[in-house]
Amino acid sequence: MFKLIRQEIDAMIARDPAARSRLEIALCYPAFHAIMGYRGTHWLWQRGFRITARFISQIFRWLTGIEIHPGAKIGKRFFIDHGMGVVIGETAEIGDDVTLYQGVTLGGTSPSVNSDGQRGLKRHPTLEDGVIVGSGAQILGPFTVRKNARVGGNAVVLSEVPEGATVVGIPAKIVRHEADDRFCAYGTPIGDLPDPVARALEELGREVTELRGQVAELKTDNKSSGGSDVIADKPRIVASSE
Repeated sequence: MFKLIRQEIDAMIARDPAARSRLEIALCYPAFHAIMGYRGTHWLWQRGFRITARFISQIFRWLTGIEIHPGAKIGKRFFIDHGMGVVIGETAEIGDDVTLYQGVTLGGTSPSVNSDGQRGLKRHPTLEDGVIVGSGAQILGPFTVRKNARVGGNAVVLSEVPEGATVVGIPAKIVRHEADDRFCAYGTPIGDLPDPVARALEELGREVTELRGQVAELKTDNKSSGGSDVIADKPRIVASSE
């Protein structure tokens, strides 16, 4: 238990330059308090003390502003930076060395549709090792965000994210797919981030340029063969009242 606590604190020091000592984290970091509270409530949840686990988790939610359902599965060295407004659902699964920022939701979809029939089913996402999720991002549904993926701030993720990919936008789209195991604050990669809309417009511009070139070649070939590149006007039909 003490080894696990030390790992959690060291992970926070490694990822947060504002952290100056282990004592500061133990006393002043709500994320540390929320995670330690989760470890205890998860132990109770696994042993059948469901109401007790939920009650204690609500106390930690009130104290820290971070809501972690005791049924969630969370790996080692988990870090929530700032943390206010983070929500982690019952069937969410989180691997090792994962980082979340404030306002992140790991939620389910359609909870009001046949809620009773959804009990015990996988409704929330799975985050594999090394995933970073930027502030305000919403990851909704029972799919997987693969190892070392990055989710940009305020993104809404509704489908699986491949390993090493970076996704941004609403709904989230892949803007980078190079594997990168470096830590990226707020899930934002180092360097320029390509704009998917700008990329689509560039592709469209290239296609228009190619088509214009092809039309010019056809006109040249038509002239060289003695034809005309002028299309005769169609006869107009004028309606008459007579």
